[in-house]
Amino acid sequence: MKKKLYILLVMIIVIPLAGELKIYPFHNTYRVSFGTPIFFFFLLWVRKIHPLISGFIIGICVVIFRIILHISMTGNFQVYNSFMLNFPAFFYYFTYAGLFYLIGRKYLNHYLLLGFLSALIEISASLVEISIRHLSLNDYINMNVFSEVIIIAIIRSFFVLGFFYIIKLHEKDLEVERQQEQNRNMAILISSLYEESIQLKKSLLNAEHITRNCYNLYRELKNSTETINSNTLSKQILGIAGEVHEIKKDNQRIYAGLSKMILNGNSSDYMNLKEIINIVINTNTKYADSLSKTINFILNIEEFNDLFHVFILLSILNNLVSNSVEAINKKGIIKISIKKKTEFIEFRLSDNGPGIPDKKKELIFKPGYTTKYDNTGKPSTGIGLCYVKEIINNLNGTLDLKSTETETSFTIKLPLINLTKEE
Repeated sequence: MKKKLYILLVMIIVIPLAGELKIYPFHNTYRVSFGTPIFFFFLLWVRKIHPLISGFIIGICVVIFRIILHISMTGNFQVYNSFMLNFPAFFYYFTYAGLFYLIGRKYLNHYLLLGFLSALIEISASLVEISIRHLSLNDYINMNVFSEVIIIAIIRSFFVLGFFYIIKLHEKDLEVERQQEQNRNMAILISSLYEESIQLKKSLLNAEHITRNCYNLYRELKNSTETINSNTLSKQILGIAGEVHEIKKDNQRIYAGLSKMILNGNSSDYMNLKEIINIVINTNTKYADSLSKTINFILNIEEFNDLFHVFILLSILNNLVSNSVEAINKKGIIKISIKKKTEFIEFRLSDNGPGIPDKKKELIFKPGYTTKYDNTGKPSTGIGLCYVKEIINNLNGTLDLKSTETETSFTIKLPLINLTKEE
């Protein structure tokens, strides 16, 4: 809303001022100025403000500005005469905006057709203004006036369109560059993960070797009828301990590498909070569709200017929201509320699923606990909520669970300093 008001304020200031850079091609009160090209550019650029609202407000502001300017420059305080001289400009801008809304907005991606339509819109708006001036001020109209209006409209329309689409092409080029940069970062991330997977595979082979050695030692001890030499036994146990230590070192190195990749503070790892939430909602909407469930997501989010770490928030929120999707039977509502609490940010996620019994409220955060099974009867890992709680604890945050028969809600409070990008 603030952005819309800011853009509208810029239009109110810029367009009347640009309207004073003018010529009078027909030697009467009708003017040709830079106000129209700039107004057309704003209509093309700003899609969030209704064109009729823009035309109405700008038309009034242009008339008021011209009246004030005329009075201040001439020293003639006859407001009525000044109003009669300038009020046709309102009908020009309002007609222009109305025709753009009716026929122009439908063809924004058809550049050549839009050029001719915008020229037709300007010609129509100009004829409306000229007609009103003819009726109220007795300005003359002839064929030369019509031909010059047509030529001016075509030149201005295609000039603005050309300028506008040059900017759009530049934005597309920048977007392609950003996408290529993201792809490069992703390739680096995947290659780094591949390196870690090699180390993890080595660690798994070591663990398998230890398991086999332990089992062989167990069999020897069980089947042996002789007194086992303590030196031999101690050497075997020492060897196993050394292999366990090797696994520990490998896992420590893998953990450090993964942590560095995830928390490296790269600028591409940070996004606007609303964009992150939209990713969560879009992902889980598709997930709900795949489960043949109808779920309505309700989002209530305050305005945040900071950029937030993508992977941390996705890890937390996606786990909780997907759990809510799975908990709802066939049809339900998931509410996501996000507020700022001084130096903290508060996330509240609630659903109208069947609820969590009191005796299970602690169990669901235990590693391995699960109530989910696939079609073959194989249970899930049961580490989702445990993982979420671990992340929240590491970020010095809090997690509160409340559940009734009609609603389950998770309230998470996290320090902003641990989530936002440092300036």
